[in-house]
Amino acid sequence: MKSVHDAMKTMPDLPAAKVPFWEDGKTLVTTVIEPYFITRGIMDFFQYIKNGLQLPLQQLDPLTCSERVLGLIAWQRDIVRFEHEPLDLYRKRVAFAFINAKDAGEVAGFKGIFTRLGIGWVQIHERQDAVAWDVIDIELSDSDLANNADLMMAIIHHYGRTCRRYRFQVTYPVVGNWRGGEWGCSTQTYIATDAISTVITPTRTAIECEQSIFSARLRN
Repeated sequence: MKSVHDAMKTMPDLPAAKVPFWEDGKTLVTTVIEPYFITRGIMDFFQYIKNGLQLPLQQLDPLTCSERVLGLIAWQRDIVRFEHEPLDLYRKRVAFAFINAKDAGEVAGFKGIFTRLGIGWVQIHERQDAVAWDVIDIELSDSDLANNADLMMAIIHHYGRTCRRYRFQVTYPVVGNWRGGEWGCSTQTYIATDAISTVITPTRTAIECEQSIFSARLRN
């Protein structure tokens, strides 16, 4: 089922006023002439009627209704405006009251509540080691916690789990840019071998050998 705000966005616009080409101030003449002004007045009158018909729908939408009607819708949805709360934030809390109440029971839904109300980065930690089981840590950036302290307390008070203790942790997120690109490489392997060869060329030489044997004997 569409919300009132979505239904108003899908309503058709009034058709544009068209006058004959000899009266449009462009084709035959340099200035617009009657009945152009009568046509323009009729279209403005129909736009006024359309706005009047849309007025009841606008008063049912927390994002566009008057502040008096907004207070009645907030009372109906159990939303209390905290001190010095901006009007646009108050309208968002009233507009998202149903979906926020539905998502309050799970970690992903609790993150969605912060996102809908303008808190861009939040992490929820529960059932941590060496920490009591009923403690839930809410990790936020330093700027979000400093600028939305009252909103944090209102969210915890309204959507926090029963018998749970909530603690805020401050972190300093760093934005990094990753860039993808094509990368390639080629490899070459060189093998060195010792190709030195030794050639021995023998020279033929005549070899002479002379042998003499002498023997001696002693006589009596």
